[in-house]
Amino acid sequence: MGVPKFYGWIRKRYPTIIEDVRPDQVPDFDNLYLDMNGIIHSCSHPDETDPCFRITEDQIFKDILHYIESLFCMIRPKKVFFLAIDGIAPRAKLGTMRDGRFSRGKADEKSRTTAIEKGKILPPGEPFDRNCISPGTEFMDRLDQQFQNFITSKVSNDPSWQSCTVIYSGHQTPGEGEHKIMDYIRYHRSQPGYDPHTRHCLYGLDADLIMLGLASHEPHIALLREEVCIHHMPHHAGPRLT
Repeated sequence: MGVPKFYGWIRKRYPTIIEDVRPDQVPDFDNLYLDMNGIIHSCSHPDETDPCFRITEDQIFKDILHYIESLFCMIRPKKVFFLAIDGIAPRAKLGTMRDGRFSRGKADEKSRTTAIEKGKILPPGEPFDRNCISPGTEFMDRLDQQFQNFITSKVSNDPSWQSCTVIYSGHQTPGEGEHKIMDYIRYHRSQPGYDPHTRHCLYGLDADLIMLGLASHEPHIALLREEVCIHHMPHHAGPRLT
């Protein structure tokens, strides 16, 4: 769950903790963790205010898988690659999420109505319903199968993926993606022989990852995220480490 404007406040208050990542100067990391829902949203509706935007489901899947591979090739984790998708949220949060889905549906309908009133001609076909990015939907079931096939193929055929342990937590597993990641870090730390100097890299756009990372008390942990540009897909901007 995001914290509105928190990252912007952190960036202005403590600018020295943020470092732009260059392809030839990426720090070494042992473990890479992806909070996948931000990637799914940015690949399926990069500009949620544009009622004319259309994209096929196949193209969404291709963009997501390409995004994952790009992040893997950038960081090249040595030990663990963890991919987490939001599952069923705690009951205390379900009401808030339900209200949010209704609000998004109304906003999308209003955007289409306004565009028609201004004389815009909407392309044929229905726009992508971003409420489909919810645990248990048919879209998420199909995406889950794509992930499993993709991971199986990469682990079988790509030597760089074979050099680390790949863990996938899908939408059937309860809990938000960022909390699944932190649960794994805490579990891993409790195991005998854990190296306290393990270097962790978390990817995600939710600002609460900053607080979760600090609360982990891991000495070597970084947050990878893009600079979000309005009306453009987030990954068009340069990645930054926090």
